[in-house]
Parts: sequence; C-alpha cells; structure tokens
Amino acid sequence: MDTKKAVGHAAAFGSYLIFGLNIIACKNVANSGLVPPFCLFTIRALGATLLFWTTSFFLPQEKVEKSDMFRIFLASMLGLFLTQIVFLEAITITTPMDASIIATLTPIMTMFIAAFYLKEPITVKKVVGVLISFCGVMYLILNSTHETGGIEKSAPLGIFFMVLNGLFFALYLGIFRPLTVKYNVITFMKWMFLFSLLAGLPFSAKEMVQMDFASFSTEVVLNLAYVVLFATFISYFLIPIGQKLLRPTIVSMYSYVQPIVAACLSIYLGMDELSWQKVLAAVLVFVGVAVVNKSKSL
Repeated sequence: MDTKKAVGHAAAFGSYLIFGLNIIACKNVANSGLVPPFCLFTIRALGATLLFWTTSFFLPQEKVEKSDMFRIFLASMLGLFLTQIVFLEAITITTPMDASIIATLTPIMTMFIAAFYLKEPITVKKVVGVLISFCGVMYLILNSTHETGGIEKSAPLGIFFMVLNGLFFALYLGIFRPLTVKYNVITFMKWMFLFSLLAGLPFSAKEMVQMDFASFSTEVVLNLAYVVLFATFISYFLIPIGQKLLRPTIVSMYSYVQPIVAACLSIYLGMDELSWQKVLAAVLVFVGVAVVNKSKSL
C-alpha cells in the first residue's frame, strides 16, 4: 500500500472511530432534555464554523470558484445539515440495535451511488468485500449486549430517519468526491459548515435563546465539548482527506468501525464480555475493507 492510501485509510478509520464514541455523547446530551436536536446541531455547526474559519486565517488563502459555491452548498445539505438533523431526531426514538443495523446499509448505498454518478465499476471483489464486512458487523451487533434503560421499541419514524441518514451521507460521499479532491480540506469544510449553520439557524434560533445554559451539568458540557471538537471539527477534517485518497465505497465501509467501537466500550465498562464471536466479527469487517481496497476500480 502506498503512503497516500495509508494516510487515506488512517483518516477514514480515525473519523469513524470518533463517530463511534459520538453516538454515546450525542445520546447523553439528547437524553438530558436540555438541548433540543436542532440546537445540538446548531451548537456543532457554530463551533466547527468558528474553528475551521479561524484555522483558515493561518493558512494560504484559497479562492473557491463561483460555479462551485452552489455545489458546496448542496454538499453541506447532504453531508451535514440533513444527515445530522435526521440522526439527532432518530436517536431518541430508535433502539441502539435497530440504529446500528440500519447504519450498516450506508456502504451498500454508497457503492451503488458511486457506480451511478461517478461511474465507479461494481466489481466482484467490491461486492464480496462489502458483503463480508456487512456479515461481520451484523454478527457483531447480534452477539453484543446493548444498553438498558432506553426505549424498548423503535418508532417507525425513527427507523425512517435512520434510513434517510444513511442515504444522505451515501449521496454526499458518492457525488461530491470531485469537490473534495479539488479544494483544500479547510477551505472546503469552512464553507460546508457555514452553509449548514445558516440553514439551521432559522429552525433553532428561538430555542437557542430560550435554553438555560446555566443549568448544564459538567457531564453535559464535557459531552458537548467532545461533540464539537472531536466529532465535528476533527472528524470532518479527516473525512475529506479519506475522500481525496480513497474511493467512496471504501470510505463508507469504515462506518463499520462504529459498532466495533461501541462493543469495545461496552466491554471496557463491564456491560459486555469479550468473546470469539466479537473477535471474528471484527476480523470479518476489516477483511471486507481489505478486499474492497484490492478492487481494481480506481
């Protein structure tokens, strides 16, 4: 594997590793009842916008072509605004198992979208690799102990939102790779988050003003800090790097890291036990990624 691909794999793995922990942080904030979903999105977008724009001032300025601005706006709607809104709405009315199972569809959707839009061939190796990883993550989910104390049954609307979440992000990965290749990561993301922030403000401004920030516990503040700094700024800095250096299907397959992270965390906290089934599931996930990576559809 050449150095560029290695960097791409590290970036994709790192971003989804952070996303795996983000599910817990977002759920903790959402379940606190102090931060409505739209407000949580606005806080994320505002924090990331400030961080990306501030960082950009210390780097050589890159001009974005006017013809690309609307495309970046569309990318921000699919990759950030719509994806995050439906996710935040879904996690409070969907069981962890159902949410995890539905999330496994994203790489499959990405593979077909990339084939249609980017003319990326669907090879036998790619199909086999995706299926191996899919089987691995399903095996892991079904052999893991899941948290208690939450809702016992997913609402149909929650399942629908989770499907939309995967579809929107698959469309983002499959359609907008040329833009991520064209521009510097910081340049691309500062406009992405600015557009998504402006889109979210009309829906959250009233609730943001009414929120009682003084009532936030230390736990809520720490979870919010993780969500903004790591799960938004750092992870969304890493994803475009993966998009630049890897094919969309491979990037999306790293979403299978999320249930592995959840399982490892459960084991660490004593909520689950390490077993050969979980080790086998993790091996299958990464074998599938390796098989897709070996596909000749460059």
